[in-house]
Amino acid sequence: MFTLDEARHLFAAVRPRIDELIAARADLAELRADLAEDGISPLGGLAEAKALEARLHSLLEEIAEQEIQVKGYAPVLLDFPGERDGRPVLWCWLEGDSDIGWYHRVECGFAGRRPL
Repeated sequence: MFTLDEARHLFAAVRPRIDELIAARADLAELRADLAEDGISPLGGLAEAKALEARLHSLLEEIAEQEIQVKGYAPVLLDFPGERDGRPVLWCWLEGDSDIGWYHRVECGFAGRRPL
């Protein structure tokens, strides 16, 4: 369980991996689109696609090893287990947010997201 400050500190520490994940995801999407359309891509071929898939998997594992819950990767959605007012919550970050600025009760899920 993380305090909000701990979750924000950890988020800052893994942010470079998240940025790398987002870039690799975009490269893979572009590569797959090129290969499906023309059979060629300036980003490479099937071997490069497999390497990007492996890198994405590795990055997701690295993030999850920090006790961060990866709820999605397109867009990236991360939850950090914590507690607020004596209740279990998840401090929530969604791709596009500048910092952890949301939370939701565990049983409410994403639909119960509230600003801090």
